Amino acid sequence: MSKTEIRALGLDDAHQLAPLIAENAQALKRGAPRRPDEYYAERILGDKTAEVVGAFEGGKLVGFAVFFDLPELITGLRIGQLDDIYVHPDHRNRGIGRRIIETLVAEGQSRGWLHLRWIVPGKNTPAVALYEKIAEPDHRKSYLIPIDRLAGD
Repeated sequence: MSKTEIRALGLDDAHQLAPLIAENAQALKRGAPRRPDEYYAERILGDKTAEVVGAFEGGKLVGFAVFFDLPELITGLRIGQLDDIYVHPDHRNRGIGRRIIETLVAEGQSRGWLHLRWIVPGKNTPAVALYEKIAEPDHRKSYLIPIDRLAGD
């Protein structure tokens, strides 16, 4: 088994990130496969608010996570928010997802985060096993407000 390197991604990684973003969307939406969009990957990597870390094996990007560094208004501290994490199916069950999260926890310790909030899709049964092993359920619920719904009110 090759050594996994976890590191922050930069614009030079967009070519490898684009197919993984498309695969992640396919896995979550179950529709027709998306075509890898390198321009979109560059936009994510250049975004002023999002940060992306990647897992590499043998120089090949095999997983990624998108996270945010946010203020926590009650304590005045900061938190990390993990929104998306994906590991290519050929590389799953090797601890790569766990290593990505451990890297984010270490990053949070260095930034003084109160915690790492993990936004998870509730119906992703294979991933729920990992959530339940390494995370605690939050007392909050997550709801989505479609913007177009409010436009006519």
